[in-house]
Amino acid sequence: MANHLSSLKRIRQNHIKRKRNKYLYKSTKTAIKKIIKTKNHKDFPKVISMIDKLSKKNIIHINKSSRLKKQLIKKLR
Repeated sequence: MANHLSSLKRIRQNHIKRKRNKYLYKSTKTAIKKIIKTKNHKDFPKVISMIDKLSKKNIIHINKSSRLKKQLIKKLR
């Protein structure tokens, strides 16, 4: 266990960030599955922006975001 106050604070911050990142990633995956299942083109820009936000915040890699967007476009055709 950490002994310094700064390292204890860092552990708390990492825990909060990990939970937030996991929530954002999981909600994006759910939105992708939902849009594929319903073939709803109206929500397409919203999902694309969610994917872009994930890559901007370095939650997912840039290449993965572009791959996800390409697959989504293919499945909605």
